[in-house]
Amino acid sequence: MDVDTARLLLDRGLEILDDLPEYEEAQALVVGTRLRREGLDPDLVAAVLTQAELRARGRVKFGADADRMLFTRDGLEQATRRDVADHHAARFAAAGLTVVHDLGCGLGADALGLVRAGITVRGVDVDEATALLAAHNLATLDDGTGSSAERGRAEDADPVSTEGVWFDPARRTPGRTDATGRTRRTFRLEDMTPPWPLVLATAARIPATGAKLSPAFPARETPHGAQAEWVSHAGDLVECALWWGPLVAHPGRTATLLRPGADPVVVSEDDADGAPPAGSRPVRAGSVLHEPDLAVLQAGLTGALARSVEGAEIAPGMGYVVSDTEVKVPFARRHRVAEVLPANAKAVKAWLRRAGLTGLTIKRRGGRLDPEDLRRRLGLPTRGGDQATLLLTVAANGPVALVLEAVT
Repeated sequence: MDVDTARLLLDRGLEILDDLPEYEEAQALVVGTRLRREGLDPDLVAAVLTQAELRARGRVKFGADADRMLFTRDGLEQATRRDVADHHAARFAAAGLTVVHDLGCGLGADALGLVRAGITVRGVDVDEATALLAAHNLATLDDGTGSSAERGRAEDADPVSTEGVWFDPARRTPGRTDATGRTRRTFRLEDMTPPWPLVLATAARIPATGAKLSPAFPARETPHGAQAEWVSHAGDLVECALWWGPLVAHPGRTATLLRPGADPVVVSEDDADGAPPAGSRPVRAGSVLHEPDLAVLQAGLTGALARSVEGAEIAPGMGYVVSDTEVKVPFARRHRVAEVLPANAKAVKAWLRRAGLTGLTIKRRGGRLDPEDLRRRLGLPTRGGDQATLLLTVAANGPVALVLEAVT
């Protein structure tokens, strides 16, 4: 969104936007035609309809707050979910911070979490249009902390050591777009804005510093003494957050599972200490296969699952843990292994024939057998009619195809 469009929305579009009916894509053209016939500027109509669409999508992340917010497409996609923003804010509040500088504040999603925690936010964003929308979102939803958002460079911010700093670097490549017109994502630390060296330099100067990074953040890059926290929300892996100084709860790698309506589950490196070596348990019919939450997997803490269920990872790096008992843990799903088959089309086809099945859900983690190629060779439909789950993976003795049954 350009600055002129943002100002047009703020000056003339809010009342029109609030008066629109519930957004329905099928009715957008009709609504737009009506607004233009009423004499409204076509650019204003386009901007208002875009906001109506984005507000409808924004309810997934922000709930009813989305109905008072303004968005950009890229900004909404990267914006932190409300529950996750509140999780971030709780760290700053627990550390006694009363002022936090949100450097690269985007649309203000994390700033709003800090405001809900009673913390005053000083937000800046290098993009003027985004800063204008963030200021609107804060002004609309702030309940008295005196928080603000304005155009500015993170490099020019001057927090003092008793304040906190939060970074949510843009992870998109300016000037490069995909087929939908959105700027392309980047997962390289050196492509972030604000830049990675600034994050590290700030953390060295300001003790209470945190940063939201991609869940693909390489664990080997975790700075000494910091905490790298992979976070999942309702089963979706959403980020890796880095924490320094008083914001560190567990130095090193952790996984946090945020579950709506339930307490968070935290898994740390201490929980993985003493886990048995991968491949030390055979996979056989009747075994229980435990599938860790993606945050646990990305944090490299599969050993914590192995310890919890008295099992072992089926092979190095595969993530799945096999055991002989149905131990239930809050950070993994369980499956019973009904059959262990060779990982080839002939063996799977013979099993399908014996079982009288005509449809499969095929998953893969490891091995060279491609699920879609296997489906074609088995003569199975592309989708629908699935009657069993087949996992293509690697066990201690090599590639296998496991027939799985869910365990509740």
